[in-house]
Amino acid sequence: MPLLDLLEKYGRMLVLDGAIQLTERDEASYQEMLAFLPLNSHPNPEKVLVIGGGDGGILREVAKHPAVKEIVMCEIDDHVVAACKEHIPSLASGFSDPRVTLHFGDGMEFLGSHAGKFDVIITDASDPVVPDDDEAGKDGPAATLFNDAFYARLHEKLNPEGVLACQVGESMWLHKDLIKGLMKKSRELYPVVEYAYTCTPSYPCGQIGFILCSKNPTLNLRVPVTKWTSEEVKRLKLKYYNTDIHSASFVLPTFMTEFLSSD
Repeated sequence: MPLLDLLEKYGRMLVLDGAIQLTERDEASYQEMLAFLPLNSHPNPEKVLVIGGGDGGILREVAKHPAVKEIVMCEIDDHVVAACKEHIPSLASGFSDPRVTLHFGDGMEFLGSHAGKFDVIITDASDPVVPDDDEAGKDGPAATLFNDAFYARLHEKLNPEGVLACQVGESMWLHKDLIKGLMKKSRELYPVVEYAYTCTPSYPCGQIGFILCSKNPTLNLRVPVTKWTSEEVKRLKLKYYNTDIHSASFVLPTFMTEFLSSD
């Protein structure tokens, strides 16, 4: 598709290292799901940590949640924040929220130095793999945010009832081995681990997925604790997320369910 046609259909977009990170047309399906799947699974998500997400979209959505009292964000690239504030201001409203404390630096180092714990942690890092001649791709710039040490530190920073949500790669159609490996790693730390996905047309295969984990062994992540009415969804100006799609996002195709349950 010619660039001008693409821009006309999808609006402004953020591109890093040649890969589309978001477009104005479909960013809500990603931002809303990565924010509200964990937030609405927690009974009282007062304190939230966002790692990555320099475009501001996750921050914008987290700030909509009425229970949230404090938001800490750690982003490694201040240029992304500045660029999105200037060129895609619809994403950046959360940066001015008084509940937000913004840190610039490495997420792993931040977790090691920050003393507090959180009710919800959301990681919105770049993809762990990027396109290459090989269909499986190669390690991306944020690959270190998907290793054992990073996951262990995330676990340390969660409160006992805490919920973690991580963006885990493009699509079950391309990276099912990566997804399965990360879920196995997560189950070594958490009693509750689930995989959910959302439909985002501008991403490869039109999908992207998330791993959600909780320290609470009785929590059912598939059923939101907070259920918004259609009037509340409208008041919050949501385009994609609702209570029904929360639960539906965990329903996987047969091939993926079988693959994740196999040894």
